[in-house]
Amino acid sequence: MKTIEVDEELYRYIASHTQHIGESASDILRRMLKFTAGQSAPVAPVATTAAKEAQPARNEARPQDRVRAVRELLLSDEYAEQNKAVNRFMLVLSTLYRLDPAAFAEATASLQGRTRVYFAGDEHTLLQNGTHTKPKHVPGTPYWVITNTNTGRKCSMVEHIMLAMQFPQELTEKVRGTI
Repeated sequence: MKTIEVDEELYRYIASHTQHIGESASDILRRMLKFTAGQSAPVAPVATTAAKEAQPARNEARPQDRVRAVRELLLSDEYAEQNKAVNRFMLVLSTLYRLDPAAFAEATASLQGRTRVYFAGDEHTLLQNGTHTKPKHVPGTPYWVITNTNTGRKCSMVEHIMLAMQFPQELTEKVRGTI
């Protein structure tokens, strides 16, 4: 197995074409390039200096691609290593907040159960609004969330937030299925 370096933009592009959890970058590239094992690869021409200079600067500011960022989370080693739904839930919440704090705040403001508040700015508020809520701080955010809910409820919470943040239904369902 050989190792190659790719820039962040190319890595995100490759990761955005993942079809299932655990699919390797090699598998994704083989599928995209319609390249099968044992097939001889054509020799690529050497890039000229003029062609290199025509490429846009790598440090240009680009808007963050939220869909790709969520797909990258699903492909990450950190996410794959989580063996508890609550840990995957917390990683998803952290990522959603990082991508758009204002939209996350709006999405969580109306999210509550019949007798419980699900999100708050502090642990005390969650403890006041339900017994045995097991509040946890969402890493990298000012939010606390109750974690003593079943996996189905956690999935519903993520689905509500992602749809309110206008993520595609297909990606929302994919994330929900991984929690």
